[in-house]
Amino acid sequence: MDAFGDLFRDVRAHGSLFGSSALSPPWALHFVDGAPLTLCTVLTGGGWIVPERGAPEPLRAYDTVVVRGLETFTFVDEVGTRAEPVACGEFCATPEQGGTRHRRGWHDPGDGATTLIVGAYPVRGEVGRRLLDALPAVLRVAGGGTSDAVLDHLAAEVAVDAPGQQVVLDRLLDWMLVCTLREWFDRPGSAPPAWWTAQRDPVVGRALQLLHAEPAAPWTVGTLAGRTGVSRSTLAKRFADLVGEPPLTYLTHRRMALAADLLAEREAATVAEVARAVGYADAFSFSAAFKRVRGVNPSEFRRAGKPPEKRSAQVLSDRQQECIVEG
Repeated sequence: MDAFGDLFRDVRAHGSLFGSSALSPPWALHFVDGAPLTLCTVLTGGGWIVPERGAPEPLRAYDTVVVRGLETFTFVDEVGTRAEPVACGEFCATPEQGGTRHRRGWHDPGDGATTLIVGAYPVRGEVGRRLLDALPAVLRVAGGGTSDAVLDHLAAEVAVDAPGQQVVLDRLLDWMLVCTLREWFDRPGSAPPAWWTAQRDPVVGRALQLLHAEPAAPWTVGTLAGRTGVSRSTLAKRFADLVGEPPLTYLTHRRMALAADLLAEREAATVAEVARAVGYADAFSFSAAFKRVRGVNPSEFRRAGKPPEKRSAQVLSDRQQECIVEG
């Protein structure tokens, strides 16, 4: 598992295709329920993505735009269109509203020149949030790259109505999202996060793979250097220069992000179990590291994310556990 692939651990399309439709001007589709991450791609024709804040982005055939954040946006035939916006929200992704190709909420006059596909992605947890932090509010990747092959498959699937179509479309959208972001990070003049560039280094890239594949392993700079085939000093300097922090600091932040997700997702897991899952021998040392990085201890973090009616029971359970550890 590499650093980039690991960010997609919980980023998956699941029934998220809002729809595809042939559009004839004028049109204005207003996506009113902003998702943490939305992918918009045009198979034929073109238009403009107009975010709630920021400059409009042109979208031509085989171009893709990724919109980050919970703000809404509009797809229009031209900036300043005379068309009345048609609201398209979560209901557009509901199969019982008319299937995959034509779902309620689309302005769909029939055979038009522009075919738009939109997929919305839920991004949950601390690990997925790291992906969002690496992206601008709106990014655009022009057609003509490696993602064109994915769009060919997507266009073919949209044109049919076959069993399992939603599953195929979801997987193709996942593929499309990964290809789009890879192309955007690699484009000339881009400013990708440090870990993206560091992955290309033969030493630091290998170290990142190991830390992401085995975050709970008892890593030291020495053992990590041995696995990458260089000295401790070489690895420490090269890693800090390329990633921006020492290897074990990076590992600690990685472990705390995983722990935060485990605390939020697995209510039955004790703090000690979460500690062992991310490489700590006991709950005490894990709690100290978690509070140092996150500002609160694991029990407080877990309670803060729970509805009020569940907090009191969790307070007693976690406090009993902390007393055992402290005693």
